[in-house]
Amino acid sequence: MSKGFMTQPVLIAGKWRASESTGSFRPQNPSTGEALPDEYPISSWNDCDAALTAAAEAAVTLRGVPREKIAAFLNTFADRLDARKAELAQMANRETALPVSPRLADVELPRTTGQLRQAAAAAVDGSWALPTIDTKANIRSCYSAIGPVVVFGPNNFPFAFNGIGGGDFAAAIAAGNPVIAKGHPLHPGTTRMMAEEAAAAVAEAGLPPATVQLIYKVDRASGQRMVADPRVGASAFTGGRAGGLALKAAADKAGKPIYLEMSSINPVVILPGALTERGGALAEEYASSTLLGGGQFCTNPGLVMLFQGDKAEDFIAAVTSTFDKATPATLLSAEGARSLAASVKVLQQAGAQLVTKGVTPDGPACRHPNTLLRASGAQFLASPEALQTEAFGASALAVVVRDAAEAGSVIEHLEGSLTGAIYSAQSGADDDLYSKLAPRLRDRVGRLLNDKMPTGVAVSPAMNHGGPYPATGHPGFTAVGIPASLRRFAALHSYDNVREPRLPAALRDKNPTGTLWRLIDGRQTQSDVGA
Repeated sequence: MSKGFMTQPVLIAGKWRASESTGSFRPQNPSTGEALPDEYPISSWNDCDAALTAAAEAAVTLRGVPREKIAAFLNTFADRLDARKAELAQMANRETALPVSPRLADVELPRTTGQLRQAAAAAVDGSWALPTIDTKANIRSCYSAIGPVVVFGPNNFPFAFNGIGGGDFAAAIAAGNPVIAKGHPLHPGTTRMMAEEAAAAVAEAGLPPATVQLIYKVDRASGQRMVADPRVGASAFTGGRAGGLALKAAADKAGKPIYLEMSSINPVVILPGALTERGGALAEEYASSTLLGGGQFCTNPGLVMLFQGDKAEDFIAAVTSTFDKATPATLLSAEGARSLAASVKVLQQAGAQLVTKGVTPDGPACRHPNTLLRASGAQFLASPEALQTEAFGASALAVVVRDAAEAGSVIEHLEGSLTGAIYSAQSGADDDLYSKLAPRLRDRVGRLLNDKMPTGVAVSPAMNHGGPYPATGHPGFTAVGIPASLRRFAALHSYDNVREPRLPAALRDKNPTGTLWRLIDGRQTQSDVGA
């Protein structure tokens, strides 16, 4: 610990206590480069071990807790976060440089509390568990809590994806599991404040104290050991590919589920007819989407594919002009700016041509020039891996193809992404080309959009915030979209010839709520068995 600075405690088993740490760190204000006042511990394995033991005990107790109490916790937690909105937004602004308004206070925090309340509703309803009854064979099944969940939060959403209040947290709790949150070191103060409200809501709802726990940072070996520990039910990670894959290797070796959200370039394909109809508007739309939030969105459209011709050149010129005129946003950290610069260099070494000015802004803020590069379809096909290097920030690559055949080849060489968009002519002039390209893009993205930029992820039951590798570790799951997101943190439990009074309430003959949807003998119904 540095002299004169207080090292903040960790939250373990319902108690704020001094960490058994191997060191400490201080976050920085990205706008000024100055270190913020508080220090936070780098937890040793002893902290992790204690949290895992407490979580395992809490998981046993939670199995018998009525889902209404879990919902009460989620709703109370949401209310408490809303009550501290101004303070939370100010802290998150100091730690991330994201604007208080509208981003933090008016958009992200309401989204966060909204998804907590949606998770509460799903917990009470129970239909997420897909209760299934075969009366002839007398076999019944449903999804149930999987056990303690470790959530690794990302750097770019201090509220909505926070390890102790974001979407993974909400889904894991609603499914009936305790959560150990591994906060992100770029915004530990924000996470600590959220944990204070979570702990208070746990006490108010009467849940086991270890339902929510918090550690701020661990070394790589301890993180890998956590996700592989026998006491863990599952883990969730949002962040860079290298870190995610290291955790996945450890979890896979131990046979433990882990859900990853990693790198994604989110291709946007603009067909010729769309450019002819509304090229200027599309250039403005694309530039705005790419620059939004300093480009620090997992759905940032990092690649745009155009068909060669004057309209494509006009589009590139318009986007270049917008990029050059816009003041580069303050990024989340100095390391983020260095990583972005390194990625742009990789793209250039692979043959991409820089078309923006590329002037580094002066001043102490963590910034990088707004960057547009271009490459031909042939160049892309010669180095598809290098030219898909994720440049996390306000950076994009325009790939200019000669014809439909080359466009199809480029799409076939795309890695998996969270999203992919196709813009086509309103007149129908692009319909034939769309029919050739869309099926190829469909297989490479989790969410396919038409005539819409991918930035922004609605908290909708139909949302898929997932996709093929390397966007995620498994294309069958979503990190956003309740109730589907809950099933990541559940195990399928089957009961064969078990006496009816011994079954979970959802699988007994009488519908426990009268509104629970169940699959009974192949038919979705809210009726009782035999009705």
